Amino acid sequence: METQANKLFFDAVEKLNEANEELFRPEEDVVTYAICKNAQFAIENFLKGFLLKNEIDTSSYKTIEGLYEQCKSINKKFEEIDLSEFGCKSHTLDSRYCNEVSKVRNCYEIADNLDTFFRREKIIN
Repeated sequence: METQANKLFFDAVEKLNEANEELFRPEEDVVTYAICKNAQFAIENFLKGFLLKNEIDTSSYKTIEGLYEQCKSINKKFEEIDLSEFGCKSHTLDSRYCNEVSKVRNCYEIADNLDTFFRREKIIN
């Protein structure tokens, strides 16, 4: 499970970087769908990676909210991550996306906050 977790962390950082590159293009060139999906997958992969690292099977968790709640049950510090601005937390990832720059920026910021949290907690380096 450790190898799977590390791959998910690697993929999460990669997707976060892709979202970052897209977000900081000139506004008329921004593809919001790309930011949205990359940020969503980064969030999902960070959370799944953490659970796998803690030997929790993630196959029964279908939403970000479910993954997040399980992460909080293992480590209360996850409460520092605010998902209130993440509109897709209660839906399967393939069913939702945003087109507004402000909304996709919120998703990106949540993914970036998870990256910062994981580095600070030395879960990833």
